Amino acid sequence: MELTFPVIDLSKLNGEERGTAMEMIKDACENWGFFELMNHGISHELMDTVERLTKEHYKKCMEQRFKEMVASKGLEALQSEINDLDWESTFFLRHLPESNISEIPNLEQDYIKVMKEFAVELEKLAEQLLDLLCENLGLEPGYLKKVFYGSKGPTFGTKVSNYPPCPKPDLIKGLRAHTDAGGIILLFQDDKVSGLQLLKDQQWIDVPPMKHSIVVNLGDQLEVITNGKYKSVMHRVIAQTDGTRMSIASFYNPGSDAVIYPAPDLLEKEGDKSQVYPKFVFEDYMKLYAGLKFQAKEPRFEAMKSMESTVNLGPIATV
Repeated sequence: MELTFPVIDLSKLNGEERGTAMEMIKDACENWGFFELMNHGISHELMDTVERLTKEHYKKCMEQRFKEMVASKGLEALQSEINDLDWESTFFLRHLPESNISEIPNLEQDYIKVMKEFAVELEKLAEQLLDLLCENLGLEPGYLKKVFYGSKGPTFGTKVSNYPPCPKPDLIKGLRAHTDAGGIILLFQDDKVSGLQLLKDQQWIDVPPMKHSIVVNLGDQLEVITNGKYKSVMHRVIAQTDGTRMSIASFYNPGSDAVIYPAPDLLEKEGDKSQVYPKFVFEDYMKLYAGLKFQAKEPRFEAMKSMESTVNLGPIATV
């Protein structure tokens, strides 16, 4: 059976097809961990500018460095598979709790301005999506945002990546398979060069490039909060022999001191199902994830569980 990747028209939430759109989001969260949004409210003109400036910045400031890295590691003449490196050129922007965008070298003023504007739009969209998830889960509006808040608000950042043409895509991945550690991830990806795949029912499935779409996927924290009802899903990037793929992934994550645990209301709804997932401080999970990113998530959850007994998390701060 041919699986159809879930594409959701967000403008339908405002009309009589709202129920169908919400059902599609629910199904995508439960069975895919990924979906693609059209008519998400972010202006196409802004997206086009972000894409143009990102590609210009890569050519001007990143491409040569990437070529030098490839030459220094002898990667053009690969003979055997490489598992400890990704064929990608990246830099990170942090927006919240405070921005580091002015500290990133070689960013032109117009690029900074546009990326800040784009981040504001993505943050709004992420919070809208979290509320749609609350609605589908039967949680009170604002619950997920509140859990993510901690004492300083959410952590929000963007990984700007380019995946240059690769001579040996069978021997090195653009990005090795992993699940995302954080909350909800919003991706603006190249609409011409593909490469992103997710794992569903033991098969790698392409996430289709579509113009002006935003691809959404769920991170490990939403799996914990929903006690496994929603899953974070393994995904990877396959390097391509021609064309450079642009990928701008923005991560709306809990604050570093946010306490993450299965939502009590959900556990109640599920009847007397004992809590499967651990309770932990987000920052502790991230420390563990840093060394284990490209491994299965289950041992990470187990490790947090064994730490749980030794941690007194104190009262939950509600903001």
